[in-house]
Amino acid sequence: MSLAKNTLMWAKPDLAATIFAKLPVNLRQNCRRRQLSAGTNLFAAGDTPRTMYCVITGEVRLLRPQSNGQVAILQRCRRGVLAEASLLQPSYHCAATVSSETDLLTIPRPSLHKAMEDVAFRSAWLSMIASELRSLRAQVERLNLTSAEDRIRHFIDAEGHDGTIFLNGPAKVWASELGLTHEALYRALTRMVKSKSLQRDGGQLTLLGGDKRQKFIRMRP
Repeated sequence: MSLAKNTLMWAKPDLAATIFAKLPVNLRQNCRRRQLSAGTNLFAAGDTPRTMYCVITGEVRLLRPQSNGQVAILQRCRRGVLAEASLLQPSYHCAATVSSETDLLTIPRPSLHKAMEDVAFRSAWLSMIASELRSLRAQVERLNLTSAEDRIRHFIDAEGHDGTIFLNGPAKVWASELGLTHEALYRALTRMVKSKSLQRDGGQLTLLGGDKRQKFIRMRP
């Protein structure tokens, strides 16, 4: 199925959508759609990048094993370009695993290199990279905060939209993103409820601050 037949899928205010709306025609013709099930390994660390991926729906995680036996989640890509830093690299420095049923586009890397000659596409690509850089800086800043409560609040400010964020996965995944254990996350949420800085109504959490109340997250137990 060609990209041209799925234009409506990109009719959302998303930088990846902006990029692919400006794809040169010859590059669009080289794009392919893939539907992948949860648990599929997209690539492994050390593999040679031959294809760029753009997630339409679902989720793909970039993972890197740690010396303590745990696995760090470097990115949870739910929409947009995956592992864009590999465009000019000889090998992947992490692995990619599909965490939920995912629909994505594959783009041959040589074709993407050629597309960079197009001014509109190159500009959109650079805007996307800048956005990813800002997000990464926010993540580093968040992990330098000492308290779990501060990390939770920072996550809302940096990643939320109008005070609201919805998580697709379980709380354990969110805890990993915050650099916390599952238990530490729930203890922090409990303290915030007891201090009346957070209201919990079933799966919905509401941040309370003076007269301002911000709905910010809905999470699965």
